[in-house]
Amino acid sequence: MHRTKTEAALAEAELAHANDPERAELLRRARHFKASWIELGEALTGLKRNGRWKHWGYESLDAYAKAELHLRQETVDKLTGSYTFLQRRAPAVLGRDALRERIPSYQAVDFLRRAEASEEAPPAAIAQLRRRVLEEVAPAASIAREYRDVVFPVDPDERRTRELSGLKNVAKRLHELIAETRAVPRKIAGDVTTALERLLEAIEDQQRAA
Repeated sequence: MHRTKTEAALAEAELAHANDPERAELLRRARHFKASWIELGEALTGLKRNGRWKHWGYESLDAYAKAELHLRQETVDKLTGSYTFLQRRAPAVLGRDALRERIPSYQAVDFLRRAEASEEAPPAAIAQLRRRVLEEVAPAASIAREYRDVVFPVDPDERRTRELSGLKNVAKRLHELIAETRAVPRKIAGDVTTALERLLEAIEDQQRAA
């Protein structure tokens, strides 16, 4: 089976630190965490508590995870946060047999964790979200699409500001591309360019008025 450079580096590091069982085990779990993220989440949570990374010559858990496990801080935070959440709020999930039962992704569990911590999320929506994540094991992308606006409501003014900014960026980029291309007739390119310039002017007027 083909291994990526990261997988090869992790396997090599695991062998190099075979005399330190805890360190080697973390490396092993890092290699397999896509298939069994709970194992890695458990190990990282324990490491976060015992601070063993200090004995391995690192200034922080994040520095260790980035250098040796090839994990970003955001990923470590989601893994440890999701594992701790399941420990406290849904321990039965941790007892599932991964070969026979589906286990929710750490991304989906992290979304549920943050939603339950939100003071603005409606209780009914949280109950539905919990069922979708823990029982139905819905993909994280689907969960985010269905519940982001419900459990993390955005102020209308903030939403409008974001939308205007996004539209402006897209319109400017399209304006630049049309100016550079010869793939469409000049008349059509001219008409679209004129429309985009009017759109950009309208957006800037609204941004100034905000």
